[in-house]
Amino acid sequence: MENRPLEYDYSVTKLFMWSTIALGIVGMLVGVIIAWELAFPAVNTMFGSTLAEYTNFSRLRPLHTNAVAYGFTLSGVWASWYYIGQRVLKVSMAESKFLMFIGKAHFYIYAVAVVGVVVSLLLGYTTSKEYAELEWPMDIGIVVIWVLWGISIAGLIGIRREKAIYISIWYFIATFLAIAMLYIFNNLEIPTYFASGGIGNWFHSVSMYSGSNDAMVQWWFGHNAVAFVFTTPIIALIYYFLPKESGQAVYSYKLSLLSFWGLMFVYLWAGGHHVLYSTVPDWVQTMGSVFSIVLILPSWGSAINMLLTMKGEWQQVASSPLIKFMVLGSTFYMFSTLEGPIQAIKSVNAIAHFTDWIIGHVHDGVLGWVAFMIMAALYHMAPRVFKREIYSKSLMSTQFWIQTLGIVLYFTSMWIAGITQGMMWRAHDEFGNLAYSFIDTVTVLHPYYTLRAIGGTLYLIGFIMFAYNIFKTMSARPVEEDELVNASPMGA
Repeated sequence: MENRPLEYDYSVTKLFMWSTIALGIVGMLVGVIIAWELAFPAVNTMFGSTLAEYTNFSRLRPLHTNAVAYGFTLSGVWASWYYIGQRVLKVSMAESKFLMFIGKAHFYIYAVAVVGVVVSLLLGYTTSKEYAELEWPMDIGIVVIWVLWGISIAGLIGIRREKAIYISIWYFIATFLAIAMLYIFNNLEIPTYFASGGIGNWFHSVSMYSGSNDAMVQWWFGHNAVAFVFTTPIIALIYYFLPKESGQAVYSYKLSLLSFWGLMFVYLWAGGHHVLYSTVPDWVQTMGSVFSIVLILPSWGSAINMLLTMKGEWQQVASSPLIKFMVLGSTFYMFSTLEGPIQAIKSVNAIAHFTDWIIGHVHDGVLGWVAFMIMAALYHMAPRVFKREIYSKSLMSTQFWIQTLGIVLYFTSMWIAGITQGMMWRAHDEFGNLAYSFIDTVTVLHPYYTLRAIGGTLYLIGFIMFAYNIFKTMSARPVEEDELVNASPMGA
């Protein structure tokens, strides 16, 4: 009995895999719709006058960001956690009825919350805080969901058989702790219904902070939503899946730990670069810029560690579509974590802030790093979870090139648009008057907005191909796991 292989329970993993795919399609589709609306505003009227209120940019934009960040991304992270956690800790969810209950409660309460988020945002209920738009009833639900995940992490670690904690688990723990702290502090709010003696909308609230204090707390959260949703859990994924898929050990475990602690310390203080040239104290702005520059070191430490893991095995990039996703994802991570600090330099920010260059920066990171890694994770997990071979590697390869082209079109068009905007807004004539009106910049940018919409559409097409490939994998030839496992960090 002692030597019998451990049977892992993937029931919760499967649930989150499906929500990853569903919310990825929804989030990216909404993003494509608003991209075309920005290029051709008449697109909104295609939905009819009755729906036009709910399909305009102001309603769909927060739905897009929330669906991608807290829907697609977190679903992919949680699917990976329930897969990776069991394997590196050498324990099955099925061994604890309590943990199985927590895992399934985590998913089903999350599913209910997703419906609530979609409905409330479409109806226009929003705090107007970027990445923190949800009103107070939804916030309470989010806290419950997060606590359930924390119980799952603590529970699996508590009953583990593997004494050492692999680096991926460190990053999952950091994600849980940091977001828990940031989310609660930023979303402290007072329901206006109760504050006004029962008068007004019970769903509405006002922030406990105001003015510059509100801006500082918001961007302390906002930038770290990027840090601990789009960065740390995705690093957790690649530190597990790249060694497993390539058969290579992580290049340097010490470097992974140094980068981890560097990210934990530096990232928390970089949010001030979102409020440069504002009314917040100058020292806060300077601190944000300085820490953003320093952030290059731990970020590149992680990325270089990932790329050097492939040392001596670069031929696998040509032969394996899955490794292509992860290696290019690491490259985009390096690229994005250099671009962000450059934009945080005050002189550069004077041109970049409020322009489409910022939009390009966010999307080359999310599409090239986050989404590529989550799709790679699901591609790795699917054969082992469903015990089937991947339906089509050629379809996977085609998807990779279509989506790569989409990303390149997206960020290059936004770079050009953003720098054009910044320079036109600053231009003045010999009398000191502005040389261009705002509508002049809108007219000039139209071709780039069209290119952005085309790039986004290509990426969505690639994602639908990915969803089809995973769906067809379920009905492919049954396969034993030992045919699929090439290597194992820490013997996982």
